[in-house]
Amino acid sequence: MGAEDRVDLAVYYPASRDLAAWRERHARGEAPDLWPYGLDRLNGPAGHVEARSLPADTVIPRITRRIARATPAWMWRGAGPTGLVWDETSIDRLSAIPGLRARHSGVVWVTDQLAGKDETWRRSRRAALRRMDALWVLSAAQIEPLRDFVGPGGPPVHHVLFGVDADFYTPAPLPEKPLIVSVGGDRDRDAETLFDALSIIRRERPDVGAVVQSTTTLTPPPGVIVVPYFTHRELKSLYARGSMTVIATRPNLHVSGMTVGLETMAAGRPVVITSSPGMDDYFGDTDAARMTPPGRAPELAYAALDLLGDRATLEHAGRAARARVESNFTTDDLAERLAAIIGRGDETM
Repeated sequence: MGAEDRVDLAVYYPASRDLAAWRERHARGEAPDLWPYGLDRLNGPAGHVEARSLPADTVIPRITRRIARATPAWMWRGAGPTGLVWDETSIDRLSAIPGLRARHSGVVWVTDQLAGKDETWRRSRRAALRRMDALWVLSAAQIEPLRDFVGPGGPPVHHVLFGVDADFYTPAPLPEKPLIVSVGGDRDRDAETLFDALSIIRRERPDVGAVVQSTTTLTPPPGVIVVPYFTHRELKSLYARGSMTVIATRPNLHVSGMTVGLETMAAGRPVVITSSPGMDDYFGDTDAARMTPPGRAPELAYAALDLLGDRATLEHAGRAARARVESNFTTDDLAERLAAIIGRGDETM
């Protein structure tokens, strides 16, 4: 294999992700970035990078994973590329791929799961995380809890700021008819507080429409449209039709709502969002966003109404939003930050 053919970094995705279909959608302008999370932009900063699919969950891969868990991590090292997965749901499969030089993973969910898990689960997750050579989190609030959980002698934990595709989500003129958008359905979204806030907004401003993407079973307020799913292209169109995005979350450490908030700002729209630990890194100290305490529907509602009350303020916030993303929160920025971590880790191998 020539130097030009050598793979320095292999980015692994679950087989269910269907990388070929994603690339086709991207080529048609229907999906952001060439690979999910923009990790194609690691090509260059992290050397020659290749996207690969993790083994499907069939009998042989399951046996291989059991063997990997029962043997020292060093036995699975080799002269191959560094392997990377986006989050901890894939680390068992990554650990069972032989010959990789090193293994890196993001961590999203573990720090918010700990309170509800027994010691058997904790031991299993801790052991899996300790097989990695480096971990990263997207929220500053996760750093210490994760380090404490992994324990002394575990892999280093890095803080990496997230980014979105600012070439896909682009600004559009502010619509004449006011429309509030809310997107996202992870387990830390607070549909009850969101609907209460939208009810207040609709009472004060009946002319304001609202479109919510959610799978909640709660009944929305009158005049609020709920859609269970949008494609990326439909989301792009929705952000352009909206005046702002409003996001309500329960307390959490992994900055739930961050992705939608940054996509909204890339589209030149402000964000009203629940404050949670780590959220300041993304939406603090900027005219592009308003943050309110968890569970307080009136404060969420009146922060949105304040922006809607003056078109000049709303337009200024939209310009600030786009500038904020361009300054530090694109997938190019994310790739540079991840490449720095990978480089430091590989130097010690």
